Amino acid sequence: MTRAATPAAPRSRPPGWWRRAVVYQVYVRSFADSDGDGVGDLAGVTAHLDAVARLGVDALWLTPFYPSPQADHGYDVADHRGVDPLFGDLAAFDALLARAHALGLGVVVDLVPNHVSSEHPWFRAAVAAPPGSPARRRFHVRPGRGPGGELPPTGWTSMFGGPAWTRLPDGEWYLHLFAPEQPDLNWADDDVRSDFAATLRFWAARGVDGFRVDVAGGLAKDPAYGEVRRGAPHPHWDRPEVHRIYRSWRDVLDAARPDLFAVAEAWGPPDRTAAFARADELGQAFAFSLLGAPWSAAAIRRAVTTQLDAHGRVGALPAWVLGNHDSTRVATGRGRAAALALHLFLLALPGAFYLYAGDELGLPQVAVAPADWQDPQAVRTHGRLPSRDGARIPLPWTDDAPGHGFTAGRPWLPTPPGWGARARDAQEADPGSPWGVLHRAIAARRALWSAADDAVQWLPSPPGTLVLRRAGVLVVLNASARAWALARLLPAGTGAVLAAASGPLGADGATVPPATAVWLDAGAGAG
Repeated sequence: MTRAATPAAPRSRPPGWWRRAVVYQVYVRSFADSDGDGVGDLAGVTAHLDAVARLGVDALWLTPFYPSPQADHGYDVADHRGVDPLFGDLAAFDALLARAHALGLGVVVDLVPNHVSSEHPWFRAAVAAPPGSPARRRFHVRPGRGPGGELPPTGWTSMFGGPAWTRLPDGEWYLHLFAPEQPDLNWADDDVRSDFAATLRFWAARGVDGFRVDVAGGLAKDPAYGEVRRGAPHPHWDRPEVHRIYRSWRDVLDAARPDLFAVAEAWGPPDRTAAFARADELGQAFAFSLLGAPWSAAAIRRAVTTQLDAHGRVGALPAWVLGNHDSTRVATGRGRAAALALHLFLLALPGAFYLYAGDELGLPQVAVAPADWQDPQAVRTHGRLPSRDGARIPLPWTDDAPGHGFTAGRPWLPTPPGWGARARDAQEADPGSPWGVLHRAIAARRALWSAADDAVQWLPSPPGTLVLRRAGVLVVLNASARAWALARLLPAGTGAVLAAASGPLGADGATVPPATAVWLDAGAGAG
């Protein structure tokens, strides 16, 4: 499957730049369509990279664009070292990479190591091979239980609903923690480990700057295939063996090119997920705590402190997240004002920040009719699991219906009435828009914390508010239901200049309204 690489020279960056980067997640299907088929593609991304650069981010993360039957919108990969014709070809990828680097943007690609497509050549070979064959050892293929092996090997369940096992024609069963079209790889197999090492080297040689690792905690399975039991190690999530896999990846990455990083999509308590960010493993892990934290100053502070402490113990910084293609749009989950306030608050913290495309426009979650569902977890469970399509509606670039600048054709998911009112071109011209607020905040972040001072000091503040100091900057979040005078929030005698705010301040700039975040440059030690 390996093809000759055409390396693209990566941008010269300070070592460890990614630890504090703002990374923009591009859901390729929904970003921009260059050929009118209604599905976003790599050429569409390339054509709009100037807009990504104008926002001020440091890098972009591309969701999977590899050859795939699209049973799970590209997360069912048939070839990890190619490009699906739906999205373009390797030449289109190289052009995107070259343009991104010319604009000073890093490029992060999505890796899917837990499973492949049922159309992957390996799985086709496994289905055709007899039980016990080397081809089957690349997957988790087991005899069933009960008379004639008619019951699944375990009671494990799929993330998309139903059992995590599907029966093959000869009676054996194969494991899929997601859809049946996504058979899990067996990472105890030498072929699997060596093939993924080749995949890492392939994309590194082309010039990518990093990797986002899908389902990072799921690769290692219990060799005995035990059931889920309280107090025992989970049979297939975050097992200790998974960290040996990523230590081997670190050797490959370091040998391929200096300062290549990877970020783990791993869910669970911060102490467990931060382990993936160790220097001898991936280097970075998503901090998802704020996705579900209540709108409460105490809860937000607790989530932030727990993440900073857990990452600090392994010598890493968090990769903060407020939204992605799998979660409800933050503007709907929090409300527009609170969403912007939380964005500013997290942008002020030590670590990286991953911004989901469309959140800079304040896009809401869209109620997609069941007849239009594309998300396999909703379709397969008849809505018992929520549809994620509402967070994946194609972006509005202009107010021109029906494609809104995304496509000249029919968008792969329908856009709701009034979608063009949130268009990027209008927001870029409006300083008070969500785009305008985040654009200024990202620029201020770079200026205020260029020295990368990662110490955080929490200061006393009234109920429902948070005030912290980082270097010479004071960061205020009002999560209460009332406005607070700045004089009540800041230490006595503080002289500070407003550096960024998530919304207008009241009383001639002296009052912080509810659901508002403010950065104030207090001078000494800043930047």
